[in-house]
Amino acid sequence: MENYKLVLPGDLNQNGYLYGGHLLKWIDEYAWIAATLEYPGSSFVTVGLDKVTFKRSVRKGAILKFVIEKSLEGNTSVQYFVNVYCQSKCHADMDIIFSTHITFVNLDENGAKKSLNSI
Repeated sequence: MENYKLVLPGDLNQNGYLYGGHLLKWIDEYAWIAATLEYPGSSFVTVGLDKVTFKRSVRKGAILKFVIEKSLEGNTSVQYFVNVYCQSKCHADMDIIFSTHITFVNLDENGAKKSLNSI
């Protein structure tokens, strides 16, 4: 699954760079959408990301491309690999700026883990 995001002035810190937390929020949101579309009727919550290392800064007007691919499926959880690419106004190429694995667990209405196979 692919998603795109335009970096706007409200996404920037006091120095004019993208807040890292905004990028993490978008990764969480877009990967959650991928999981929910793949497992309709599920109720996923985020368990964690395997690493948080920003490879390059991002400025206003950049276009971010999020590529989300399932990497692992367990009994109650699913993991996706996310690559984030950036195209700035000055560069036509999309450079990778961030990669991580994000894991979700499926919960029932009481907050207990629920099998993905029971969906």
